[in-house]
Order: sequence, then C-alpha cells, then structure tokens
Amino acid sequence: MRATQGRTLARKVWDEHVVRSGDGGLDDLLYVDLHLLHEVNTQYAFDDLRAAGRAVRRPDLTLAVEDHNTPTRSLDEVIREPAGRRQSALLRRNCAEFGIPMRKLGDRKQGIVHVIAPEQGLVRPGMTIVCCDSHTTTLGAFGAVAFGIGTGQVEHVLATQTLPARRLKDMAATVRGDLPAGVEAKDLALALVARIGTGGAQGHALEYRGPAITAMSMEARMTLCNMAVEAGSKAGVIGPDETTVRYLRDRPGMPADFAAEVERWLAFRTDDDAEFDTEFVIDASELTPFVSWGTNPAQSLPLAEVVPDPDAFTDERERSAARRALDYMDLRPGTAMRDIKVDSVFVGSCTNGRIEDLRAAAAVLSGRKVADGVHLMIVPGSADVRAQAVTEGLDHVFAEAGADFRVAAGCSMCCGLNDDRLLQGQRAASTSNRNFEGRQGKGSRTHLVSPAVAAATAVAGHLAAPSDL
Repeated sequence: MRATQGRTLARKVWDEHVVRSGDGGLDDLLYVDLHLLHEVNTQYAFDDLRAAGRAVRRPDLTLAVEDHNTPTRSLDEVIREPAGRRQSALLRRNCAEFGIPMRKLGDRKQGIVHVIAPEQGLVRPGMTIVCCDSHTTTLGAFGAVAFGIGTGQVEHVLATQTLPARRLKDMAATVRGDLPAGVEAKDLALALVARIGTGGAQGHALEYRGPAITAMSMEARMTLCNMAVEAGSKAGVIGPDETTVRYLRDRPGMPADFAAEVERWLAFRTDDDAEFDTEFVIDASELTPFVSWGTNPAQSLPLAEVVPDPDAFTDERERSAARRALDYMDLRPGTAMRDIKVDSVFVGSCTNGRIEDLRAAAAVLSGRKVADGVHLMIVPGSADVRAQAVTEGLDHVFAEAGADFRVAAGCSMCCGLNDDRLLQGQRAASTSNRNFEGRQGKGSRTHLVSPAVAAATAVAGHLAAPSDL
C-alpha cells in the first residue's frame, strides 16, 4: 500500500536515510546526519570505543555539550556534585581524545543541546538527528526526524554514523482554529498529552498539522515537538514552510545556494494522499491555559478547573495513579487549581528556555513584583539567549521584579542534576517538561505551566494566568 500511496513527512526523511532495509520486521540501518552528545551517560560509549580500538567515524557530524550538570549562578562555579563533576570531566577528556567539537561551560556558544543546535544552524529540514536524550524530539520542529537513543546506540553511531532502528508508525495531530490570546504552545502540548496519555503515541512519529501549527513561530514549534515524547512518541515533526526558512536564513553555515536548498527542504512535506495510522483533531479555539496537577504530564487540566477526584476515573489504573499522585502532591480533590500556592517558579529548560519564552515572562513581570516568599528563577537556554535578553533589556525587567536571572545557561532545575533543586516538600510552577516524583529534587512537587502562567504565578504567589493580574 505504501508503494502506491503518498508518504508522510517522517516516512520521506526516513526512506532517504535507509542504508540497509530491514525486511521482515527487522530494524532498518539509518544514516545519521547529526549526532549530539551531553555529559550524562555517554562515558560508557567512549569506554567501549576505546576498548575495541575504534575511532569516531564522523567527528565533524558530532557535537558535545555541557548542559545537565552545569552550575548557572556563575561561569566560574565548580560543579559540586562529585558524579556530575566526573561526568563533565570525562566528556571533555573523551572529546579531546576523539576530536569531537564541544561547547563547554563558559564558551560563548554553550547552552542546552536542544537549544543551541538550531541556534547555530546545525538543524535543517530532512535531517536525521540523534542524541542521548529523549527530548531530541524538539528538533523535529524543522521537518527533521530527531529522537533520543541509549548508551549502546551512542557507541554504534560514534563508530559507524549509522543506527539500527525500527520503522515508525505515523500519527497526525491536526490542530484547527487559532490559539486564543493568553494560550501558548506549552498549553497546547499539555492538552495534547492529557488527551492521548503518556503512551498514546508509542511507536509513532507524531506530526503536528493544521492552521494553529502553521501560525506558530519556530520557538513555539520547538516547544510542541519537545513534548511529543511525553505522549510516548519516538519523534515529533512539523512540516517545513516559510517560517522555517526565515528562521534558518541567517543562521551560521547555511549553504551558498540557499534558494536551491530551500526548494529541497520544502519537498519534505506530507503528501496529500498519504495515510496516517492514527489521526486526531483538536480545536485550538477551545483551549485555555493548562497546568499539571499530578506526577506525569498527562495528569493536566485547564487552570480554571479543580483538582480531580480519583473516584471519577473509570479506569482502575487511572484511579490508582491519581490517588498516588494526589498523595505525593499533597492535594485534595475539589481544590481550585488557582488556590494552590507555590514556593518557587522556574522559567527555563529545553522546553521553554528560548528568547521568546523569556520575552513572554518579561511581558507579565513588567511593572510587577514577585510575591513575598516566592523564588522566581529564570535560566536562559543558551549563552546567546542570555545575551539577547540583555540586549533587549529583559534583565532589567527581571531585576526590578525581584527575579533571579541566572548568568550561565543549562538544564538547571528541569532535571535536578545540579545545584538548582527544590527542597523536600517544596512546590514549584515550572516551564520544564516533566513533573515526575522527585524530578526537581527529592520530595519536590512540580506543576508544569507555560512561561506566561509561570510569571503570573510568581507575582500572585499561587497558580495564576496573566489575566488574573
């Protein structure tokens, strides 16, 4: 059937990169255009390379970044956690030995791997991209097939620039209408995950389509694709268009014959007669700001609603999960989401650490003060993002509001692998992507929100939308 019908965007990219076809349910062997690394869980791949006497096949198509363990208070701060300090030291050693370019803490181009790769012109439509991080799905916003891989797979890509991978099914999320004022890509991402669940897109490439997607900026599209993995999807993709081209035009390393390359890029779109294995539709005009209430991103609902009653769930597994989540989050059914007070607010991460996200937070904070007893931490996703924020005067807005605008870029409080952590029992509104138990520190309680809702929450002292102010 596939031979006579049109193909999806993800299938076109995949087919173009097949080195050897895995017929009979076996894995295809894919060529990898870009291999990204960070300091967590990559040292074993280098140990195995060294033991086997292998070199890195294409160091020029590989880039390593320090981001997960990096301190954010100062460029000169030492990593205090012994395990994190060792991971970063090993990454530096391995990159030097194998000739891999690297963005270290303090470098002018350092930042979160998923933020700096598109910033620096490394991501383009039609590429295959892998990284030892599940949120590599972010880069599918450019019409690339991008996904996370494990440590053993990292070694395979380093040694061969190829990867055995199982073909993906195709899922379409069509978003009709326009997003209302005050509703951001993060709200849409949470609404999508809440609808289909954390495993709803498992084994699929999830393509976001429709007028609401076309109207989004590249930053917003990256936020959406970033959270495709939270629905279980292997990859999230959006068809390239003029918005993609405008973003890429002035990036470093663009081809001399840019117009010809654009023509090729725009061919990576889903054919009109292509069939998806699964499709669902969302009306963007009906969306309002979303917030998570539980301990996975699917446990989210509109900010205007109340904490759900576990007994209202018809599925026993969902009832059990809801009871456990409410116990961990210390919430009672029926509590208005807007009545939930917070200790901390975090704006940053590979989900919402780009300049557009900082602008959204600054627009809410301008002329306002952070509530007493609330710590608002804003961490740029890259050194370039911070520099741009300073150029635009956002640093002054943050300072006047009483926010803690960090000096260095990194994953920060998103993953709890550095000093930016919540204490036991503290509650945060966070623009990151996961609200698992202990994700932001042992015993921490996380509510996922958009940058605008995060800023409004910091001002109000409880979960709030900008319109509440």
